[in-house]
Amino acid sequence: MYSETDLQSAVAAGAISAEAADSFRAHISTARQSPMVDEEQFRLLTGFNDIFVAIAVVIMLVAVGGIGQALTPVFDGPPPFAGLFVAGAAWGLAEFFTRKRRMALPSIILLLAFVGGLFEAWLGFGFMTGIFESGSATTNNLGEALWVALSALLTGGGAWLHWRRFHVPITITAGAAALAGTVAALIVSAIGANNQDLGDIMLAIVFLLGLAVFAFAMWWDMSDRQRESRRSDVAFWLHLLAAPMIAHPLFSLLGVTDGGMVGVAGAIGVIAVYLLFAIVALAIDRRALLVSALAYVLFALTELFRQFGVVEFNVALTALVIGSALLTLSAFWTPIRQMVVERLPGTWQARLPISGLVVA
Repeated sequence: MYSETDLQSAVAAGAISAEAADSFRAHISTARQSPMVDEEQFRLLTGFNDIFVAIAVVIMLVAVGGIGQALTPVFDGPPPFAGLFVAGAAWGLAEFFTRKRRMALPSIILLLAFVGGLFEAWLGFGFMTGIFESGSATTNNLGEALWVALSALLTGGGAWLHWRRFHVPITITAGAAALAGTVAALIVSAIGANNQDLGDIMLAIVFLLGLAVFAFAMWWDMSDRQRESRRSDVAFWLHLLAAPMIAHPLFSLLGVTDGGMVGVAGAIGVIAVYLLFAIVALAIDRRALLVSALAYVLFALTELFRQFGVVEFNVALTALVIGSALLTLSAFWTPIRQMVVERLPGTWQARLPISGLVVA
């Protein structure tokens, strides 16, 4: 299986002509009855060898982490040497499996192991130096929040170096998540971890950070409207990060996450928000918002059917309604998207991803 990135690489190397690549895209679009840009492609597997290597990589990283943990003095907190060893091993393995072999799934695992190991290492050093243990309650909370912010910031710097070296699309998302964590930790340090309204404040912060990540994702999307380069893959992963950051605070406000019953008004509100997400997803040609909010709307619909007395079949009816809606949306994604995009201002249409039915 070959991705759009592989196709572009073949054109750049002179293996095939640009005209042949365009003819191939047109053939695939006709065969699938859907433009390739609307397929929202990203490369995860190039073959079973990716899975084989990914399993071996995970085993190797677990072993290296275990060695690092054994060399770390016993204390309460994450073992920093384990994190450092995992990050170092992940970088070294990436030199071959990412830089030379360009294997998708192993590259993703190695990137996540690298940034995760860095973050664990910095947090572990904070525990080792007593930052999370000494001082009064207020000083302790401030120091902890500032150290978490510093750890996230340094992890983001590591992700930037990884991007410069290997250009794995998910790396930008890891860096964005680290920067978002830095901002959140700094705000916590400013308002105090003992603030009674910290939960509501954090929801608002996460929502605003989610909008910022979404805007960043759209910047990458708008730079590749044809979705023919690595920039589209970067945008894909950023949208996956932004979607739950936007969805969770909104549905928390509607009371879906508090563990209680959702009333009729709340359930209708959840469905309305999900419909709004669907319109946005169609306009930008990304499905991440729909997936991230799926659990909330399933719960809300189940409670709505329960409110109307359909107790025995509420779960089945909910699954039937949502499943049918998503399958219909998937089958007719391109014409439905066309209807949505046509109603947007012309300047917006000129920035959105192109499909077979959308003319810039």
